[in-house]
Amino acid sequence: MIKIWSMKKNEDAAAKRRPKTSAAQIRVQKDLTELDLPPTMKTNFPDPSDLLNFTLTITPDEGMYMGGAFTFSFTINTNYPHEPPKVKCMQTIYHPNVDLEGNVCLNILREDWKPVLNLNSVMVGLQYLFLEPNADDPLNKEAAEELRKNREQFLYNVKTSMRGGHIKGVTYHKVLV
Repeated sequence: MIKIWSMKKNEDAAAKRRPKTSAAQIRVQKDLTELDLPPTMKTNFPDPSDLLNFTLTITPDEGMYMGGAFTFSFTINTNYPHEPPKVKCMQTIYHPNVDLEGNVCLNILREDWKPVLNLNSVMVGLQYLFLEPNADDPLNKEAAEELRKNREQFLYNVKTSMRGGHIKGVTYHKVLV
């Protein structure tokens, strides 16, 4: 009887040392196993044991951002999926829906987030921003204004910025691959 009691104590101690898997981690694991990413999108986990922090690189194969590689950091808090992931562009890019600090304006990352949405939804939404920039809901108001008023100048600014050029005193990261 004493031996069984001490074995139970050892099991309890081992269970306490093992880190608990949070509901967010379980949901992220599920989302990641269900990912169906096209060849234009790749995830990277700097720390393979940390599924709540990773990057996504999008390399559009069509549209005005074709030829670039754009990296986004994903930070998922423990309230996921009740709160959306925090997504930031890691480069300074010229885009109406991404500000100079890397904040992203995507409706499902804000007011339209619902727990039924998943990481795949966010990733596809990000890719869509490169195919169809949305000048009606901008974070970079100057880029949005240029897109609305003078599409040719906007396209020139996109190409200049992707080469690491300067536009109106702002230096952009070279994102061409």
